[in-house]
Amino acid sequence: MSYLLRGCWLLLLCCLCSSALAAEKLTVAAASDLRFALNDILQAFTSQYPEQTSAQPIQVIYGSSGKISQQIRQSAPFDVFFSADQRFTQELYQAGLTRDAGTLFASGRLVLWSTKHDMRGVPLADLTLEKYHKIAIAQPSHAPYGERAKQSLQTAGVWLQLAPKLVFGENIAQTAQLAQSGAADVAIIALSLVKNPHLAASATNNNHAEHYQLLDEATYQPLLQTYTLTHSGAQKPRALQLLKFMQSQQAQQILLHYGFELPKPDLTQ
Repeated sequence: MSYLLRGCWLLLLCCLCSSALAAEKLTVAAASDLRFALNDILQAFTSQYPEQTSAQPIQVIYGSSGKISQQIRQSAPFDVFFSADQRFTQELYQAGLTRDAGTLFASGRLVLWSTKHDMRGVPLADLTLEKYHKIAIAQPSHAPYGERAKQSLQTAGVWLQLAPKLVFGENIAQTAQLAQSGAADVAIIALSLVKNPHLAASATNNNHAEHYQLLDEATYQPLLQTYTLTHSGAQKPRALQLLKFMQSQQAQQILLHYGFELPKPDLTQ
């Protein structure tokens, strides 16, 4: 009997330890345009707090803001949410699922990019030309960059004409991969992804490393990036520490390096 009891206690202890480790882990869900910038930020963050990192590992899941938002509504165990569009953090707050409506930390930009063609100075209307067989954008229904790409094409008056040529990525990182792999001739993607050395290297072989074009911001609604905490994240000091680090000069310099624009200071305060 003593062996049985001892085994039960060991099993219970293991379960408690596993639960404690799960509680300590910090789970971050982030829009795919942040894949490289946030990786660098988290590396800087964990280097600054190595002891906490070993005790509290950080898991990062990237995807489209719309799909992550839906997963949070379905009780996904995320602690921190970085959205490419403030609309999603606002809607989650209105639904009572987050601590606040989101803190604005950057804005993103759209670019026209290709590994096959020099896209500098190419008007969107030219995408109707025969040499551009496939054009990749993110899925407008749930990816902010895809929605904004659609807006730009509509502004240019070519959305309906280009419909047969369009191929869709589930998120903006997958959209970049479509052009990188050659499955698409051109992609409308995030500047932050083009700034990634690995993606740029794929274009270097064809002499198009920097041959992208920033799209006119007047042709689409701003891509206002926000972060917020879920109610579980708000109970974790490590999550609060991460968001405080996002306001540091080191984190902001990384964002600038990847082409994000920082919010202008509020001169009314």
